[in-house]
Amino acid sequence: MEFAHMGDTRLREAAELAIYAPSIFNTQPWQWTVRADTLELRADRTRQLPVVDPDRRLLTLSCGVALHHAVTALSGTPYEVEFMPAAAEPDLLAVVRITGERQTAGDAASRDAIRKRRTDRRPFLRAPIDQDLVAILTSVCERQGALLHVVRWDHVDVLALAAVRAGALQLSNPDYRAELADWTHRPPWSGDGIPLETVPKAVPRRVPVREFAPLGGAGLTTGPDNDWGALYAILYTATDTVHAWLTAGMSLSALLLAATARGLGSAPISDVTEAATTREQLRRLLPAGGFPQIAVRVGYPPVGEPPWTPRRLPSEVITDA
Repeated sequence: MEFAHMGDTRLREAAELAIYAPSIFNTQPWQWTVRADTLELRADRTRQLPVVDPDRRLLTLSCGVALHHAVTALSGTPYEVEFMPAAAEPDLLAVVRITGERQTAGDAASRDAIRKRRTDRRPFLRAPIDQDLVAILTSVCERQGALLHVVRWDHVDVLALAAVRAGALQLSNPDYRAELADWTHRPPWSGDGIPLETVPKAVPRRVPVREFAPLGGAGLTTGPDNDWGALYAILYTATDTVHAWLTAGMSLSALLLAATARGLGSAPISDVTEAATTREQLRRLLPAGGFPQIAVRVGYPPVGEPPWTPRRLPSEVITDA
């Protein structure tokens, strides 16, 4: 009974830290159930984006990010993860089970990075990322099961064109514009969505960023840099299944936390993978058979912290059973 109680405490703390995970449009589409020695992760379909994410791929990927945040919080404590354990309950994506007492300090740097990490939509500085750091980011992704393709300098224009095309396709769709408005004009008490003060004003960029404020109102002032030193990468998987989407989310989380722990800024780029046409454009950059799940921009951030996006209360996403 004493061990079960300890497990419950650690698992609840892990679920609380997972609240800091980034998600598509900051929808936070997950629900946690804390039991004596297990932590259950469920997809919250009520927070799906039907226009942007009709097949729930990015909802599932977002849950994978939260899952990796949770197990990173448990680092040093033996655990195991069972993916999609109940065919009759498809929304139950994973069960984390503590299997023993804490043995080591674990990856303290990544654990500390959970609270520090912020999606940084500002242009990054001109200083390039050292290749040793690139190798680290690639390695942490692969350890979670997905792969990272670093976009070559002469291929960045393909990514840029995909971003331009994605923006044009989406903003021409009135349903998309309504969905975007819904998630960028949330009531202050909601604890979710993307406040316009976290959105940068439009400036020339190597790869255009999603236009979160097409009618104006972006509140984040940017400097003169335009991402010339940024690294662009595509996170991809060998299959395109629900399990692969979860794996992609876990790999994205590992990359974001590793970047934060090393003083780098980062921002997921999902718009280029939301439409089949632009996903196919990116697929041509990958090794044969790869399925692009999400892109990411990493670089040295300008001075100062980017704005913090809100989070829901633990009572809204965590249930103690």
